[in-house]
Amino acid sequence: MFKPAEGTDEEVEWAASLFGKLASDSGFRVPLPLRAADGRSVVDGWTACEFLTGRPGPEGHWTGVLSAGRAFHRALRHVPRPEFLDRHVHPWAVADRVTWGEQDIDVVDDLAAPFSTLRELRRPVTQDTAQLVHGDLTGNVLFAPTAAGRSHPEWPQMLVRALTFRLVAHSEHAGPAGRAHSGEPDRYARAIEVVRQLARS
Repeated sequence: MFKPAEGTDEEVEWAASLFGKLASDSGFRVPLPLRAADGRSVVDGWTACEFLTGRPGPEGHWTGVLSAGRAFHRALRHVPRPEFLDRHVHPWAVADRVTWGEQDIDVVDDLAAPFSTLRELRRPVTQDTAQLVHGDLTGNVLFAPTAAGRSHPEWPQMLVRALTFRLVAHSEHAGPAGRAHSGEPDRYARAIEVVRQLARS
């Protein structure tokens, strides 16, 4: 499969090298990179990888998404953080840093109230160490016909962080107008109430 390279050549090469090293029997599949004859992963702005068949999730496959995610993250546990991540300034990078307490920002006025509530709900988590994770897992898992949520004790705190990440990214995308999409604050308020209920249970 050919597609335009996403990110810098450095980032594409890093991902290609990583995918090439992941074991095929780790509980998930990744598309193996296909390099040019001279070994490059990017040629004229294009990259290639093998084609994997499967039906896209996550609808009806949440257990499988979580299972694949856990296996994938086990495989990444000891992979060093690449330096290029610290140079990213796009909304998703800002949201990630704010979510984990590495950066402070002011969100747009429309989202200030739910953002404040999420900060109040946030508690320390007892993860052993920081590690690389997949930033958009749910929309990027394929299920082969022959190929597996709330079991984690800190599930509510992970939801707090997921909502914080999403809210900050939406705020960063608000643009010059500085306003959230219509109905967005109410949607966050409803989601936050679910998190409150989970925290009490």
